[in-house]
Amino acid sequence: MNQPDSSSEVKDGAPGACELITPFGGRGLVDLVVHDQDERAELLERARNLPVVPLSLRAQYDLEMLAVGAFSPLDRFMPRGEYESVLYEMRLAGGELFPIPLALPCREEVLRGHPREVALSDEQGVILAVLEVDDVYPADILREMRAVLGGRDSAHPLVIEAKNWPSHYLAGRPRVFDLPRHRLHGPLCRTPAELRARLAAMGHSTVVAFQTRNPMHRIHEELTKRALRAVGGTLLIHPAVGVTRPQDVAAALRVEAYEVLVDTYYDPGDTLLSLMPLAMRFAGPREAVWHAIIRRNYGATHLIVGRDHAGPGPDSHGVPFYGPYDAQAMAEHYSDEIGVKTILARELAYLTDEDRYVELNEVPYGARVSSISGTQVREEYLAKGKRLPEWFTRPEVAEVLQRAYAQGDDAASGS
Repeated sequence: MNQPDSSSEVKDGAPGACELITPFGGRGLVDLVVHDQDERAELLERARNLPVVPLSLRAQYDLEMLAVGAFSPLDRFMPRGEYESVLYEMRLAGGELFPIPLALPCREEVLRGHPREVALSDEQGVILAVLEVDDVYPADILREMRAVLGGRDSAHPLVIEAKNWPSHYLAGRPRVFDLPRHRLHGPLCRTPAELRARLAAMGHSTVVAFQTRNPMHRIHEELTKRALRAVGGTLLIHPAVGVTRPQDVAAALRVEAYEVLVDTYYDPGDTLLSLMPLAMRFAGPREAVWHAIIRRNYGATHLIVGRDHAGPGPDSHGVPFYGPYDAQAMAEHYSDEIGVKTILARELAYLTDEDRYVELNEVPYGARVSSISGTQVREEYLAKGKRLPEWFTRPEVAEVLQRAYAQGDDAASGS
């Protein structure tokens, strides 16, 4: 098994620039984007005569993350042997840890004639890439769900979505012309190379990443600031803005909430907000490991792993899919191999009379504790236009959530 190189790499000579941890796998960042203009023109001309595989939004995000090196050392959509290895061993063909399979869904009619190359397009028909086909194999979605998610309960958002996936998978190394045009967040959506340059310029080789897909409330703010105080360096607020759950707060509103929170309540000298176009799987423990690998590629040395990290909520029987600490345990188990240290986020409580947060097991006997459930947020505050208390969420974030609710967004509580 190949062990990842945990040494640092020297970034450019910008004033104050420092060394950052190397990408996972020790071979540098994968880059599948065609930069040479003559090569682009030649490939685009060839693509006009190829069978076209239209990509779902999820597949577009996967293509983008693969192309810019966020999944390094993976440099292609997985052939069957590697796909099987990832399903059951969580290993790439070279032995590197990788817990989530990545293959390209394709409808059977595109495969007539056994094409050696295909063009990949977005939903508008714009050609994004050319893929040399290495392998084609049937997609056994239910088996994949059992292996990756640990089950196939009908309430899981990925299980629901996967019912409409195409029947086959393609494997191969894409050559990408343009990143998908859904990237609405401009300079905030940095590639690993761009983010590494920015982090290096901030002058800290220690980078603490925080994964979220929900609006951040005061407890999240407290968790992130505690983590930064504990290890020093730079705090990277790194939300996933790819495919999440249909009921999640719309990405544009979430981004607005992240921006106002970081701009107003964090120190720009040690905190950076950057968006990540990751399509989540809600695979709990496996996804926590995946997030750590991805964050190393973006330059992080630490990852905050919360309770029920990447969990999808309750199953069809009202029971959580994963135990509250399952993801933390798996991320901790593989931490040394990945080279990213886990910071295990503990459950916090707000002491009403002392105006402070403490870990749940540190609440003094008899102390008053304030709490609000997601249902209360929606029904007692947002539905009535009542302002959320400042101990729960910052006023600027509360205003964004109120607008999200007014637009019919069920998940405005962020719970």
